[in-house]
Amino acid sequence: METIEVMISGIVYRNDENGYTVMSCQMGRREITAVGALPGLRRGEQVRLHGDWVDHPQYGMQFKIMGFELVMPTTVLGIERYLAGAGIRGIKASTAHSIVHRFGEETLTILSEHPERLMEIPGIGRKKYVAIAESFREKQQERGAVIFLQSYGIPPKLAVKISKLYGDRTETVVRENPYRLCEDIEGVGFQTADRIGAAMGVAQDSDFRLRAAVKYVLQEAAAGSGHCYLPRTLLEQKTQELLRVDIEGIRAQITALLLERELTSEAGEEDDRIYLRAYARAEKEVAQRLMELMAALPAQSHPGLAARIDRFERRRGITFSQLQREALVRAMDTGVFVVTGGPGTGKTTLIQCLIEQMQTEGDVLLCAPTGRAAKRMSEASGMESRTIHRLLEYSGEMGGFSRDEENPLEASCVIVDEVSMVDLMLMRSLLRAIEPGTRLVLVGDSDQLPSVGAGNVLGDILHSGVIPAVCLHDIFRQSETSRIVVNAHRINEGEMPLLNEKGTDFFFERTDSAMATSETVVRLVTQRLPGFLKMKPEERVRRIQVLAPMRKSECGVEVINLRLQQALNPPAPGKPTLTWGDSVFRLGDKVMQTHNDYNLAWRQIRDGEEGSGVFNGDVGFITRVDEAESELTVLFDEEREAVYSAQQLENLELAYCLSVHKSQGSEFPVVVMPVFGGPQILLTRNLFYTALTRAKALVVLVGREETIRMMVENNQILRRWTALDERLRKTAEMMMP
Repeated sequence: METIEVMISGIVYRNDENGYTVMSCQMGRREITAVGALPGLRRGEQVRLHGDWVDHPQYGMQFKIMGFELVMPTTVLGIERYLAGAGIRGIKASTAHSIVHRFGEETLTILSEHPERLMEIPGIGRKKYVAIAESFREKQQERGAVIFLQSYGIPPKLAVKISKLYGDRTETVVRENPYRLCEDIEGVGFQTADRIGAAMGVAQDSDFRLRAAVKYVLQEAAAGSGHCYLPRTLLEQKTQELLRVDIEGIRAQITALLLERELTSEAGEEDDRIYLRAYARAEKEVAQRLMELMAALPAQSHPGLAARIDRFERRRGITFSQLQREALVRAMDTGVFVVTGGPGTGKTTLIQCLIEQMQTEGDVLLCAPTGRAAKRMSEASGMESRTIHRLLEYSGEMGGFSRDEENPLEASCVIVDEVSMVDLMLMRSLLRAIEPGTRLVLVGDSDQLPSVGAGNVLGDILHSGVIPAVCLHDIFRQSETSRIVVNAHRINEGEMPLLNEKGTDFFFERTDSAMATSETVVRLVTQRLPGFLKMKPEERVRRIQVLAPMRKSECGVEVINLRLQQALNPPAPGKPTLTWGDSVFRLGDKVMQTHNDYNLAWRQIRDGEEGSGVFNGDVGFITRVDEAESELTVLFDEEREAVYSAQQLENLELAYCLSVHKSQGSEFPVVVMPVFGGPQILLTRNLFYTALTRAKALVVLVGREETIRMMVENNQILRRWTALDERLRKTAEMMMP
């Protein structure tokens, strides 16, 4: 890292949200360009920059800023330029010249310590000098706060966010309790706050530190592992592992947090359950609302239903099994019904018939957790299906859903597909918008991976035994020809898939190393499969999807993404590129949103409809790159365009290869999957099953047969600490006669 001292001669571009700046600077007699997060700095200011020189493909040599220090100007010319460009209320260029002409090199001292002397200058009275003094002080405090935070290793972008929240109290607040940042500022985790605390000399067993750590462990358990609570003993153990302090202090702080109602405790079978209050409330509410929907529609007869089902069968040329017919009758006879089953078991046909029957009683609404799943549902049903967020009319400005108990959905039935992906909080929001008297049908595959967010909604509903459900087992779709369907069910039953049978849609290619596996995957995607399937070059990225069990490794998501980007969309003269951190984005790249961004605006390219919200797992293609503005335009699902500014690029990553978790709810014509070793905790049967069931026409596995066998035999499903099933049973006991 290099350090240079410059004077800012001009601001070329600035993003006010994150402080990202492109500026021209004077370094001695040399004019240079510097880029990075430099909040609030202006033309004429003197700064010491820390960073590295980089050669931009379009703009040439630039200094990429990693950190900076403010150096107040000392020359008369420097002070005048600073005042003229600092954005201080009441000071224009002519005023700056008059002030500096009067006070010379003492100008900044006068502004700080004796601002009343400004009235010595013609045209500056009491009111104006007060405004100038206040604005000057605010600017100094803002810059001082950012510099203070950066001195403790906080990146400039995050420092801006913190200083905007706390204002002139920034240093006081952070020094008093740096662990407040964890709760007040999105993007500040416990590790960052703990690093600041250590640098400030906060004691290892400080109450602030212990309390923050306890909540952090619970938050990470929810966000990282899907737990709604942790058993008290496990919470104590994980917190002690994080802090390396005496466990008695941790126990005391857990008790204090419970007394202050920041945490909730409930008796479990073996240990107390410790919740963050939001998750305890959500579990209770979901259980209550599901049982209210059940109670609102008592059993009733439906004359003519059997005849209508017969007519549907004749039109489609099909015959429902006895189990499917029973499911159709029960779904019409209850307030909440669950349909589960693997690929090819007839879920789609059953739902098509159910929609037709439900429409005899009123409007039917269809939804799914992701845009891709909603689109698949629309194609299968011939009806509009929306994401749950769009169905509930998410409002970025209001910060919530427009549809709720005060403004419920208008329908006689709501059908939700891919319910295994729906987490606890999203299910609560959906149930708030469904009035008692409306039927709710939940459709999913209970053998797939659970939701990314906290909860095990589908699994808990089935395990509770109080919500009517049917599990379809018999294979109907493509049973004679598709080895994808057959093998998915074999894997689910603990049997090895049938590999490399002639004339099938399921292949396995052996490799002897991780490097060879990665290279083979790239050749399959770029050359061999397109040739075999007679694809056009532009079809490769859209029709073939690589799914990897893990992110890190030679044949993991990150490495394969870089190799496929280089092979499918290499740099070329005239092809615009944006670099953000370690990521390089090019025009035409396939990308994925990695976090929910409820406020990111989008526009429908067909009808111009506008809305907001792009969500974790949404996949699209870069259709425009504006290097000057550091902006990307991404087209999602071939219909919604969203423009990403510089600070939003951190939520994008390449999507030529996806993790299996991120692929949930999607379906791809061709799936290629590396299977060459890795941690046993990742290589599980349900992950393998989830990956294979994403493919419509062809699956190619690349790696070792031993790894396939290990995944098939590894039926270890990591337990999620949830209690929705128990709450459903208890609520049912209280409500049902």
